Order: sequence, then C-alpha cells, then structure tokens
Amino acid sequence: MNRISIELVPRDSETLTRDMELVHQHFPTIDILNIPDLLKFKLRSWEACQLARPWFPQAIAHLRAIDFDARDPQKLLDILQNCKISQVLVINGDQPQDMSRRVYRTSSVELIRTLKRARPDLTVYAGIDPYRSGVKAELDYVRRKQDAGADGFFTQPFFDLRLLEIFHGLIGDLEVFWGVSPVMSERSKDYWDNLNNAIFPPDFAPTLEWNRNFAKRALAFCKSTDSSIYFMPIRIDIADYLEGLI
Repeated sequence: MNRISIELVPRDSETLTRDMELVHQHFPTIDILNIPDLLKFKLRSWEACQLARPWFPQAIAHLRAIDFDARDPQKLLDILQNCKISQVLVINGDQPQDMSRRVYRTSSVELIRTLKRARPDLTVYAGIDPYRSGVKAELDYVRRKQDAGADGFFTQPFFDLRLLEIFHGLIGDLEVFWGVSPVMSERSKDYWDNLNNAIFPPDFAPTLEWNRNFAKRALAFCKSTDSSIYFMPIRIDIADYLEGLI
C-alpha cells in the first residue's frame, strides 16, 4: 500500500505544532508522522508524538537503542505505555557529546527483540542505511532485524533514483518507507558525502528545482510500485518543497 509519511524535527513544542498544523492543512495525504529523538533538543520523540494526535492519526517515535538497557526494559515500556505509543522506529543511536549521559551497549537488533517480546502489539520499525556498508552486508543486517521482530523499515534518504530502484528490487517484498530529503547547499551535500557516504547523481544541484523534481520522481516510482515514502524536509520551507507534489 502506498503511504506517505513526513519526518519533523522536534526543536520545541511551538515549532513542531506549527509545522504539524501546516502539513495537516495543506498536505492531508500525509497521515503518518515520524519524529526523531535528538539529544540537543529537550522535547523527546515520545513526548512529541503525544502533541501530534490532533493532526496525525499515526505518529512514530524514534528510539535510540543505546539509551536503553535491553536487560531491564521496564523504564522504556512504562514510557511507551504512559505516552500511548503504538509505533516506534529503533535505531542504534550516536554516542552523546555529553559524556555524563548514560548509554548502554544495546544494539538496535537487541532492542527490537526485547520490545517485540514484551509488547507483541507494538509496531516496530527499523532503519536501512544504503551507505553504511556494502549492499549484501546491509541486506544481511536488514534480515537480522526482521528476524528479531521488525515489522517494517525506514531508509536513510536517497538522492539517486537508480540506487533506490536497486534496493527496491532486492527488498521490495518488505514494508519499507523510502526516504527523500532536500539538500539545498554544497555544505549540506558535503555533510552527506563525508559523514554518511551518500551517493549523488552526476546531475545533482543544490537547488529547490532539482530537489522538487527528484521528490516528484521518487514519489512517482513509489506509487508505481505500490511502495511507501517519507519526506524529511530539513532546512527548507515545507510548503515551498511539497506544494504541488502531493
């Protein structure tokens, strides 16, 4: 089934509320919100999901596996219960810059398995990173997450439709939200190049026109294959980016 999601950054409740209202009003076909858990902001993903209920029928909270002890998950289970969270996206998580913040040696696979054992009713998504390693190694990692209980996946953003098509041909049988995100400056491209090893096509240009055209092509591909997609509009006006596309 072709579904459209959007990822919004929870900088603060006021900014998030404004963005959610805009999406709800102007892009009603987007009915799934996913919210990253970013340590530099005070608003946690599960708290943001509570704010989303007036505008989105579904909200997915990101969970950083290293923030939770898989051997003693009760604290996390209580959070999910108290916040009425029914869907999560589990990622490994980067080490915090604040070394006083406690982290655990919990992998995303371990946390997925723990959550599904404790809460079989919970919908658990996992991540796919097409740039992390070789294609076969990443696909093996995907299957391990699936074996642990992952119900579906969200990818890192794609910038080259040919690469998206390759991965779709290999894992199109799974429930996957294929990611698309605008890159509006050379500095942003360098970030994706150097830190994430992302792949850009030769015709890439950090312009609104190029990014809108790519989003249109990716959306058309997902519709033609009955696949789901999510948009991650970082550092761009949401309306300028999506107007007329969906």
